[in-house]
Amino acid sequence: MARLVLLWCFFIFTATSVHRVCSRSPQKDHTALFVFGDSLYDPGNNNYIDTIIKANYYPYGETFFKYPTGRFSDGRIIADFIAEFANLPLIPPYLQPGNHEFTYGVNFASAGAGALSETYQGFVIDLKTQLSYFKKVAKLMRKELGDAKATVIFSKAVYLINIGGNDYISFLTSNSTVFQSSSKQEYVAMVMGNLTETIEEIYKKGGRKFGFLNMGSLGCVPSMKALAPGNTTGSCFEQVNEIAKLHDAALPKALEELETKLAQVKYSMHYLNISYGERRNNPEKY
Repeated sequence: MARLVLLWCFFIFTATSVHRVCSRSPQKDHTALFVFGDSLYDPGNNNYIDTIIKANYYPYGETFFKYPTGRFSDGRIIADFIAEFANLPLIPPYLQPGNHEFTYGVNFASAGAGALSETYQGFVIDLKTQLSYFKKVAKLMRKELGDAKATVIFSKAVYLINIGGNDYISFLTSNSTVFQSSSKQEYVAMVMGNLTETIEEIYKKGGRKFGFLNMGSLGCVPSMKALAPGNTTGSCFEQVNEIAKLHDAALPKALEELETKLAQVKYSMHYLNISYGERRNNPEKY
């Protein structure tokens, strides 16, 4: 599910030139990248679960990998580019068989996932489950590396999180009473509650640096236009845009409260008010 406003994580990218990711050698003193979210960040976790929400067929992957990797993209995803500019290898999907190297980070994202466990339940790895996977990784790393070294890795790491869009789509398109028993404001508060709880749990494990995406004009992506009731003109699904705006207003407030509550937490909120059209027409600026 495409999201329309990109908020870059705050750490400084050190690479001076761009090469294919596979040609890079990670720096000895590197920053790990742990990734949570939905299809914008999923590098292929859904390939390994029983779901119809997969990108394991052509033309996915055709422009970079030359084969479908499970990414919902014709090439790389946002997390891949961030890893590249941070001089890291591609951050692998957590469920990839044989994946036991976590010192550079790991990606837990799942296409279709939401902050709420009810969102596409049974077909995705929801945020709570992604968090449980992270806790398993943290326990394993502390056992293998020792508490001191693992603590340094977790405190220096950047935690990329993108979640919520699928929750809002379900809220407006599902007939389930789980979604329809709340107002838009109450529903956004539920999503924020699960998101902030996740951040606090990551904080307990040592996390201090977070990067986020916001919703932007979620109702203007093609899939949402197609779902807009009675839409024969190709206009945006304004109900989706309305709830996305509520999310975008609530997110910085929730993060500011967390920053006050949790010592040393830092987060990225750059480019919050820059429109999708502006970034689409002038991509080199962003």
